[in-house]
Amino acid sequence: MTEPLSRPTAVRLGAAVLAVLVAVLIPASPAWAHNSLKTATPARDATLSSAPHEVTLEFMQRLDPAFTTIVLTDAAKRKLPTGEPVVTGAKSTVQVTDALPNGTYTVAYRVVSVDGHPVQGSYPFTVADPTSSAAPVATVGASAPAPSAAAAVVESGGGPSAGVLVAGAALAVLVLATAGLVWRRAARR
Repeated sequence: MTEPLSRPTAVRLGAAVLAVLVAVLIPASPAWAHNSLKTATPARDATLSSAPHEVTLEFMQRLDPAFTTIVLTDAAKRKLPTGEPVVTGAKSTVQVTDALPNGTYTVAYRVVSVDGHPVQGSYPFTVADPTSSAAPVATVGASAPAPSAAAAVVESGGGPSAGVLVAGAALAVLVLATAGLVWRRAARR
């Protein structure tokens, strides 16, 4: 017959199981860190004295060129012509093919990192060229958005993959079952 575990032995066993869990899950945590926008030119909420000729976005991780999209729209939400995105590592650039008159513009992007996770977002910038003779681009609607709404940046990415979540749940069930068995054995004593 096996001898029941003493309370200190059960605590040590529980601590060992917890240490193994931490050791297994900590190396996996970088996979949960998805790509995000690092820098942008023109910058978020920038007011430029001359219209940009290109838009450059730099991300924290390398991009997949096949799944990189950058769209430039005016205040009326009309898509403006740009060149195809050119991806170099973590940086993507599009050429602005037409001159931009004074007004507010939005850069929207959707990229997929080499780890397969999509990230999308958008941000505004303004062209306020004092020498421009072109009429400013009118906003749609009776009132302009509040400054906080105009400055809003939307960026989203997926969380941990389903496989990681299932594995984590299975590990949690295993730990709880083991702890329950240890506790029962200690209580029988």
